[in-house]
Amino acid sequence: MELIRPDWEAPPAIAAAATTRTGGVSTGSRAALNLGDRVGDDPAAVAENRRRLTEALALPDEPAWLAQVHGTRVVEAAPGGTPAEADAAVTRQPGAVCAVLTADCLPVLLASRGGDEVAAVHAGWRGLADGVVAGALEAMRTPPEQLLAWLGPAIAQPAFEVGDEVRERFIRRDVVNAAFFAPNERQRWQADLTGLARRELEAAGVTVSGGGFCTYDESERFFSYRRDGDCGRQATLVWIRG
Repeated sequence: MELIRPDWEAPPAIAAAATTRTGGVSTGSRAALNLGDRVGDDPAAVAENRRRLTEALALPDEPAWLAQVHGTRVVEAAPGGTPAEADAAVTRQPGAVCAVLTADCLPVLLASRGGDEVAAVHAGWRGLADGVVAGALEAMRTPPEQLLAWLGPAIAQPAFEVGDEVRERFIRRDVVNAAFFAPNERQRWQADLTGLARRELEAAGVTVSGGGFCTYDESERFFSYRRDGDCGRQATLVWIRG
């Protein structure tokens, strides 16, 4: 199982990782480490993949999976039970694992420099344009200046073509966002999802690292909905050690 460890300056109390598509038992377009349970995969395969993930990371508890809807709702991480319909989770409880699933959307991890608060955010373009990152920052007790962020694997700008309506939504939020859209020869736009998130976080005072991945281009390493349509999901997780 290939795991990506964030290259941030989080304190020792914070643990985090992002998965790739390797190391699981799913087959076909969802091969092999699909962790999404709402993409038409065999439930037994997903359960085994999640068990392997828990074992590989020595997780203190089952991740607090979310029922993601490309919205802005932020919840307290609650392992077990029915997944909350939300796109971000925050916790100050040691051992509670915040997790988001992605296949082109941007996963954002947040951690306090004091090691006592973490969050995971699912930032697709809709959620990002509507304020999911801002909502996560507001839900945290730690001031933004004392937060670290890591940006995980997502679709990169050269592969992410969008229409005028997407660009306009971001510009309505902040005119500065226009800088993250490059025109292409089809009279559409190449959107820099990671750049948009980085700029928002840094403007709030958060120290940001990560980025540099492309789920679309790295087909052997990552699932990509834009590339494959029918595919699995990778996970990005963060927790406070118990």
